[in-house]
Parts: sequence; C-alpha cells; structure tokens
Amino acid sequence: MKSKANQAQGMLMFRLTATQSFAIGTLKVREIIPFQPLTDLPGSHPTVIGTTSFRGIATPVIDMAKAIGYKPVAKSEWASCYIIVTDCQRRVMGFLVRGIDKISECDWRSISEPPETLGTRAFLTGVMHIDDKLVQLLDVEYIMEHIFPSDPDKLHPILADVDREKLKPMNILLVDDSLTARRQLSEALDSINIPYFVTNNGLEALQMMKNAASAGKPFDIIVSDIEMPGIDGYELAFEIRNDDKLAEAYLILHTSLSSDISVDRAKQVGAHEALTKFDATELVQAMLRGAMMKTSGSSVKLEGSPTDY
Repeated sequence: MKSKANQAQGMLMFRLTATQSFAIGTLKVREIIPFQPLTDLPGSHPTVIGTTSFRGIATPVIDMAKAIGYKPVAKSEWASCYIIVTDCQRRVMGFLVRGIDKISECDWRSISEPPETLGTRAFLTGVMHIDDKLVQLLDVEYIMEHIFPSDPDKLHPILADVDREKLKPMNILLVDDSLTARRQLSEALDSINIPYFVTNNGLEALQMMKNAASAGKPFDIIVSDIEMPGIDGYELAFEIRNDDKLAEAYLILHTSLSSDISVDRAKQVGAHEALTKFDATELVQAMLRGAMMKTSGSSVKLEGSPTDY
C-alpha cells in the first residue's frame, strides 16, 4: 500500500536567475506574497535585505539568490519580485525570488542526488526533471543554518549518566536528506558518546533496516525526517509498520516543518512521536522513551495497522 502523504507533497518552482529553476517542498511554504517595502535590519547577515510584517509577525527577508551564491537581486528589481514565506525550524522566514513559476505535483521517488558538476551542490538535496526542465531542490535548512547558526545550547543534549547507559546499547538509525540536519543529529549523539548509523534517504534506510533484521540485529530506534527524496518519512513509517520484521522499531518523525504535527497523525502512519527540529535534549529524551520501552520488555509495535490516509 502506498502512503498518500507522498502524493500530497508538491513542489513550489521559482526562479533565482533567468535560466535556472529551483524548488522547495510545499509543506514548508506558508504563503507567497508580492514584494512589499522592507525595514532595514542593521547588523544582520549580508543576505538579509530587511524585514517585513507578515500577519503581524516581523519577518526577516533573505535574498535567496545571494544566499546560495548567485548574483544578488538589485534593488531596482525588487518591485517585480515575490517573497516566499516559509515556516521552518521554528522560525518564520521570507525568501526573495525573481519569479514564481508554478506549484507542481512531484514523485519524490524520481528525485536524484545532485551531480557534482553543479556549483551550488552544497545547498541542494536533489534534482529532478519537470516538463523536461532540470529543477534543483534547495536545502532550506542548510541555507538557514548558514545565515542563522543554531544556538549551541540546542545542539548538545543534557542527559544523566544513568540515562546515557540506557540509550547506549540501542541500535539507532538516523535518516535525513539535509546535510545540516545530519550534522546536527550526529553532533548531538557524538557529544554524549551514543553510537548510531546514518543515511540520507528513506529507500536506503528501509534497505538498511531489512539487512539488519536479517542479520539478527534489528534497529531499535529510527529518527527520520519527513520531507525526503525517494520515500518520505510518512511512507517510511508506513513501510516499517507493514513489515513484521521491522515493526518493533521505535520511530520518531523529526521535521523542520514548524506547523503542528500531532501525535495522532504520527501514529496514523505508524510513528510513535513527531518532533520539530532542532532541540537536542528534546530529541534525546524521545529516544530515551523508546529505549525504556525496548528494555522493559514491552512491545514497541503499535496496535492495529497504519491507515492509508
């Protein structure tokens, strides 16, 4: 059975240059607005061109072209531009783009890794062809981390020694297509000396889980992003819960989307918890809850079957 979550995730296509098309997943987008006057923000990052009021919220606006290494948008062009308002990593942010193309349906399985020949590869999570045109999928998390570095206190979890020993024996798999998110996850667990495996896509994660189960060493805890090429976190959860050999894994959906993701919806596809990036202590506490369930002898498998929503 195929999760409909994947089908609902579209792509917002836009232009940063005259010839190249870029995209971000629609789940990150709150609204698209025509350019409006900005208020200067002294002392801000060079890519932040000012702030605007979005529904009563003072929202920084980033020149996205400049942020990923292209020619900045000249002030004389601003009036014809658009601002994409995103809700990502617990922050509302605006991105100035030269033009909006369209919202397109997308088969996330068709997204491939960016070729090394692309100069902006560090800011990409993948590439795809839509209407015979190459479209580059941007890593919004990486862009934001580059401009607004995470609070170091949020990257290093606070964990008692006794709890660390409960978590250390767990076989842990981290799944995220964002370079920034993988770095944050790795740094969080490295700082408390917890071993783990990591991959950048859901298809490989699913194969790693099957291989580990066949070897008699199944993964105990899975931490997965929701938005990913290949198969997304919802579909990965769905696949895990439909396989009895994998269904005893404690699954945490870990997303940059700041919109409310209820525990009920997470359980609908077979996840135990859903968290918003990035608070290392909050994440490790969720992992600890999974470890305690595993060591208590309780079945981690959720009752019933995941619903095809």
